[in-house]
Amino acid sequence: MAFHFDLVDLRLMVHVAEHNSVTRGAEAAHLSVPAASMRVKSLESGSGLQLLYRSSQGVTLTAAGRTLVQHAKAILFETERLRGDLQEYTQGIKGHLRIFASTTAMGEFLPAVLRQYLLARPDVSVDLREHASPEVVRAVAEGQTDIGVFGGDVPTGSLELLPYREDYLVLVVPAAHAFASRESVSFAETLEHDHIGMQEGSSLHQYLLEMSHAVDRRYKLRIQVGNFEAACRMIEAGVGIGIMQRVAAQRYAQWMDIRVIALSDDWALRKLKICVRSREALPLFAQDLVDLLIEDARRTGSTD
Repeated sequence: MAFHFDLVDLRLMVHVAEHNSVTRGAEAAHLSVPAASMRVKSLESGSGLQLLYRSSQGVTLTAAGRTLVQHAKAILFETERLRGDLQEYTQGIKGHLRIFASTTAMGEFLPAVLRQYLLARPDVSVDLREHASPEVVRAVAEGQTDIGVFGGDVPTGSLELLPYREDYLVLVVPAAHAFASRESVSFAETLEHDHIGMQEGSSLHQYLLEMSHAVDRRYKLRIQVGNFEAACRMIEAGVGIGIMQRVAAQRYAQWMDIRVIALSDDWALRKLKICVRSREALPLFAQDLVDLLIEDARRTGSTD
């Protein structure tokens, strides 16, 4: 029996596997649920194989389904790689580079490197997006982005990892706050107070939520803002306290009436990593950026 499929089918199956749901997989693939169901059934009838176990709780992959999704991810990755390589030969913009990065990398470390890179490569455009670290890793693994920069202990499977930068999370308080004279404070202690936090969806917001759950406490957000400067202004005004990257906090503390205090928790040290499917498989213009990132880390003494 002939087995026919297209890239839409493959993307759909990857999304269905990720969400354990045809409905949510259809949404992620931008298809209607009836159209997605028909595509899955067509794949099953065309192959003569059952690809999904269906139950009231959702769907799970059969052994054949797992094999299909594994190859689908590889095919989608190679398709994106082909698209990127061919862009080298088009007129005007000759390369399009996709980067997913955590809050720290996005706001503090990448801008200077990207400025240097884009000045040297005017023929390349960059799509830079902020995501939580697990989403960064997943996007690289699935070929949704070329390069990821993330922090924390996230399982990375067979991805190629390169050390990048490190920074500490610190507590920022108003100058008159009870914590202002302390040398260090535990995260659990801070949860007695209202926090100024980043917007939902940011990697820092997600990370602090996880840490508050780990100590079985509630992360009390008084207000959420879009960047560290706005957070520091709110803290200076006495609205609450906040946790952010040390490099950002120290910059704003130079001209704001705020205090920067160390967090005593081990996880406050954030080691950032670069992840790619395969460094050698990247288009040359993408390899150039990876090289610049590694050079940046070495220049600042952030890698061994």
